[in-house]
Amino acid sequence: MDERLADHVTVPDVVGLPFHVGRDLATESGVTLANPDPDGPPIGNLAWPGLFYITSQNPAPGTEVYQWDSVTVEIVGSGAAERGALRNTPVAPPSNAAHAAHAKAEPMNLVDLATAAGVDSNRA
Repeated sequence: MDERLADHVTVPDVVGLPFHVGRDLATESGVTLANPDPDGPPIGNLAWPGLFYITSQNPAPGTEVYQWDSVTVEIVGSGAAERGALRNTPVAPPSNAAHAAHAKAEPMNLVDLATAAGVDSNRA
């Protein structure tokens, strides 16, 4: 018997999307993203931590597959892809200013726990 009992779903177009957005779209569509290397780690492990973009997928968007079948994707870290290489229409790369804004360290309030607790630090 070749027929599975799973529903059929349509593969979404995830090329050019940040991995976390493509993964969510794939899940909403009823498919899962996967590493093209079946012996490699899960694709989610390769795309974390950091900002990764999906550069290719198989099967192609619009293909009908069984629900929860895998769509293999290639990913590239932010800044590694050529501009416009991800889709036929140009996609603006992430702004370095946006990354810098997230990377600013907040001032830290350091507390000497021994002093705060009233412990005499001269005692051993």
